[in-house]
Amino acid sequence: MRIFDPHIHMTSRTTDDYRAMYAAGVRAVVEPSFWLGQPRTSPESFLDYFDALLGFEPFRAAQYGIAHHCTIALNPKEANDPRCLPVLEELPRYLLKDGVVAVGEIGYDSMTPAEDTALAAQLELAAEHRLPALVHTPHRDKLAGLRRTLDVVRESALPADRVLLDHLNETTVKEAKSADCWLGFSVYPDTKMDEHRMVAVLKEYGLDRVLVNSAADWGNSDPLKTRQVADAMLAEGFGEDDVDQVLWRNPVAFYGLSGRLVLDPGAPAASHEGNSLLRGGE
Repeated sequence: MRIFDPHIHMTSRTTDDYRAMYAAGVRAVVEPSFWLGQPRTSPESFLDYFDALLGFEPFRAAQYGIAHHCTIALNPKEANDPRCLPVLEELPRYLLKDGVVAVGEIGYDSMTPAEDTALAAQLELAAEHRLPALVHTPHRDKLAGLRRTLDVVRESALPADRVLLDHLNETTVKEAKSADCWLGFSVYPDTKMDEHRMVAVLKEYGLDRVLVNSAADWGNSDPLKTRQVADAMLAEGFGEDDVDQVLWRNPVAFYGLSGRLVLDPGAPAASHEGNSLLRGGE
């Protein structure tokens, strides 16, 4: 079984997670830029973070046989902080990088006017750079947030079939599917979707353009949830080809729209900028 986790925050995870993910079948990941848990106080902190997503984290993933790509953006939560807004001017030079396969996460957190502006601006950047977009739908007022998101997408120059609407659930999947966007579902231990609800959605709405992710980060999350969804699909009568479509071919197809997806991590380098993962000796 091969698994592509299309949304996971590996900067927040340990090397043990990489080992466990590889053993479970994970061979590729996309790491979206996101909020770090406390406010950033300047655009420069974003730039160091973006550099790590493009440098150290792919190096670290390759040590465990996993191909790592990222998405770059000003995330919705921090779009409300005026101190962070200048990072929008820095995004174009990062969106040219080979390891960047989409603009994201963009979208809504609290559905404020500042988030409207940031979403519209970054959808335009995606269109200008011929990249797809990973869009975060809000965790509260989900249906209203989805509808507002779709309004902004329709007003943008980016076609709907280059947009992945993430954090969907049973209340939003029908309208998202009718909008011709790609459908993203985050599977968590306690909140968002679980593997059994995910299988029920797949039975009702089909497998086309559906991506399943763990969205694992520094909170209560599980980087093996993708494998648990695969196992639940098999237990409920889906075939191995169905699992491969949802857990591999669909994310490959979406992020392949960037023209930058490289699924072979290559031989792991011994060090990154003079630093290795070794501790306590040669």
